[in-house]
Amino acid sequence: MPAFFIDRPVFAWVVALLICLGGLLAIPFLAVAQYPIVAPPSISVSTSYPGASPENLYNSVTRLIEEELNGANGILNFASTSDSLGQVEITANFVPGTDSESASIEVQNRIKRVEARLPRAVIQQGILIEEASSAVLQIITLRSTDGSLDEVGLGDFLVRNILGEIRRIPGVGRATLYSTERALRIWIDPSRLVGYNLTADDVTKAISSQNAQVASGSIGVEPSNPRQQISAMVLVKGQFASPDEFGAIVLRSNIDGSAVRLRDVARIEVGGLSYQFTTRRNGEPAAGLTVLLAPSANALATATAVKARMEALSKFFPANIKYDISYDITPVVIASIKKVLVTLVEAVVLVFLVMLLFLQNVRYTLIPTIVVPVALLGTCAALLLCGLSINMLALFGMVLAIGILVDDAIVVVENVERIMSEEGLSPKEATRKAMKQITGAIVGITLVLMSVFVPMAFFPGSVGIIYRQFSVSIIAAVGLSSFLALSLTPALCATILKPVAAGRGHSARGVFGWFNRRMEQTKNRYAQWVQWSILRSGRLMMIYAAMLIAVGLAFWRLPAGFLPIDDQGFITTDVLTPPDASFPRTLEAVKRVEDYLANTPPLTRSRSSRGLVFSVRGRTRRRPSLRSRTGHNAARPSRPNGSWRISIAPLRPCAMGRFRRCSRRRSTIWAIPAASASVCRTAGSAAMRRSCAPAINCWPPPPRVPSSRTCMSKASRPRRKSNLSSTARRPQRSG
Repeated sequence: MPAFFIDRPVFAWVVALLICLGGLLAIPFLAVAQYPIVAPPSISVSTSYPGASPENLYNSVTRLIEEELNGANGILNFASTSDSLGQVEITANFVPGTDSESASIEVQNRIKRVEARLPRAVIQQGILIEEASSAVLQIITLRSTDGSLDEVGLGDFLVRNILGEIRRIPGVGRATLYSTERALRIWIDPSRLVGYNLTADDVTKAISSQNAQVASGSIGVEPSNPRQQISAMVLVKGQFASPDEFGAIVLRSNIDGSAVRLRDVARIEVGGLSYQFTTRRNGEPAAGLTVLLAPSANALATATAVKARMEALSKFFPANIKYDISYDITPVVIASIKKVLVTLVEAVVLVFLVMLLFLQNVRYTLIPTIVVPVALLGTCAALLLCGLSINMLALFGMVLAIGILVDDAIVVVENVERIMSEEGLSPKEATRKAMKQITGAIVGITLVLMSVFVPMAFFPGSVGIIYRQFSVSIIAAVGLSSFLALSLTPALCATILKPVAAGRGHSARGVFGWFNRRMEQTKNRYAQWVQWSILRSGRLMMIYAAMLIAVGLAFWRLPAGFLPIDDQGFITTDVLTPPDASFPRTLEAVKRVEDYLANTPPLTRSRSSRGLVFSVRGRTRRRPSLRSRTGHNAARPSRPNGSWRISIAPLRPCAMGRFRRCSRRRSTIWAIPAASASVCRTAGSAAMRRSCAPAINCWPPPPRVPSSRTCMSKASRPRRKSNLSSTARRPQRSG
């Protein structure tokens, strides 16, 4: 094969350009993420049974669905949650490698079988089946600049104008609303209902029968009188549209002509559809929307599309409504990918300088350098063909492969240069002779390297997914390097190199001459050391055995982890109040936490426009919620009513001393009634790990308040203006 390309150098260039073109075309279609998706395919089943206790909810809904899912093809396990708000969520995990669409169809078919056995209220609420994803991409918040809109008004605007647009963006797996839209609410007075000798069922039946949309028909349509000249549709007002119209609904007509109407036994108003969540930003009411990434989506492309869509929609917002993206993971991904790309460029430059130092000829150095980008672009095309993405692991494999990429080309160039300097042959003839000598060696080295990395691509499970990213990058780069060493490199040697007179070696003057003399001295000293070590092989073997034992002990004591700990640049805080705490009590505690964080010097100096994201979840009853996994049921107490999660993002890493001063102020949070605090510092970068050992230091909350805590992960450098947003889950009221 080398002789074919030596005689046809143009064809060798064409093949190399085709490889480059394939890589350039593949790059836009490759998903970009920080790490590959290692979780097994998951399908989420969610529904609600308003008013049901966790026990009744589990027995009448959750257990029936679980029994039906047990026989699904390829199911690995499932986890279900039934809470006191009547919400059910079941996550079914399938064997890695299972097609998510097929798994979704399988789950949907099994849910259809059990629908007839579910309560009617559950069927009316609907059962949502979708691909599960816990990767929160962004959190979007709406706020009123003049305070004229409350959280219900902002949530209604978000649902009607933004939610659908975000869900239609490619790459968005789910858009979860942490607010509510407007709805007409009927609050029944039980004492009045009893006084009129009525029941809640009577009210429900009256509303259903009188607030109905009817088909009124048309006049003059076929078949009709031949002399009919016009036709018209009869318009009848069916469903009511205002609280006054609902208040006029007749619940009972008496014999004396009087009537009991809905407004006599209930208070009717336009409020929120539900009161499970409330959102706050900078201590003010807001509406929140969480954007979850689809399992196989491109994080950077999806985030960019969401930002562009929000920017386009904001042009049509009222003047008193503004939006903010309070949380975004893409800056961390961009920074990580950028650092790896910089390392990639630095590695290429270092390899070029080292080759120039040893080969001492620009033409000789240029040939291996040309091979590097061709092989890397071909590796990108191979990643696309294998269905992989550009992530930290794949790029790390490319960085390590750079040294291997140039090895084959350097072997070819050095052998051609040796033959020309010793025998005085022309570049073309020297290349022919050199390739006859080293073709077998190049193929053998390539096969040995591939035999090491190929088995890694077939490891099962989540660990296998991580190894597959790394091994495919190495295998593709090494294979392309070997192919280019047998095709493009010989063609370049035959056409670019200049003839060298026989007996002419490396330069003996200047910097290269000094380097050659020092290199020759080093070679002589190494040869003498080898002769000395051969005479003392026993002692050296003992030293080698001691080194192996030391390495083994170090490996045994080295901390293990699934993925390296990385600083994400935000703080997450949970505030838990007692189980019987009301929402106003929880909100009062959270406001004090907000004030503390807003006035903390490391945070008030933040330059970020994003800042604090709060998530609050509460329950109305002290009932245990049930969780099952592959048929094994375990009862666990529900979370207190309610809890508050605080995330600060995005921030730059701050000095550890400043973070220690920040952690000392946790006593301020402990002073809040029914709340305690703990501060956890996670060292992400290597510099942080060197300056602070161990990597995670935690100060647990005092045992006197075991039901509530605040956990702060290491934050970034503070900025001048902190940006607070919060999401709270309120107790559900009946009505």
